[in-house]
Amino acid sequence: MIFAAWPDLLPERHRLRTAQKKLVLANGCFDLLHAGHIDLLEQARRAGDCLLVAINSDASVRAMKGEGRPILPQAERMELLDGLAAVDYVCPFDEPTPRELIQAILPDVLVKGADWGPGQIVGSEEVEAAGGRVVRIPLVAGRSTTNIVARVLALP
Repeated sequence: MIFAAWPDLLPERHRLRTAQKKLVLANGCFDLLHAGHIDLLEQARRAGDCLLVAINSDASVRAMKGEGRPILPQAERMELLDGLAAVDYVCPFDEPTPRELIQAILPDVLVKGADWGPGQIVGSEEVEAAGGRVVRIPLVAGRSTTNIVARVLALP
């Protein structure tokens, strides 16, 4: 299910809490969806009952990664993620980090790739203070959007 903005998800979060369902949150740009993303999202989904994927808006990606990114626009990235069996909810965030979203949603499990160190995961303090946990998932070696873009740009 796609939400236009993360505040729209708050009633659904309340419903999940009432039903005692564990919500897992993963976030990122998810530009050029690849096997590494799929692996991370499938593992994330197994950590709870429902998976919310929060994606950086186009403006947020551009501010972080520069002009020319994202390669795929926000609506398309959201549609691709929503089409994955592991993903239950997708919503964008405009801020540089998802801290505000995480503070409001307070997922039961916050997931990031293991390339993020324990002290680097935005929202980990809030999630753990609320009784949740943070899970770092090992990355699939050699799978990254940056590597794909570099290979494409190197083509003759």
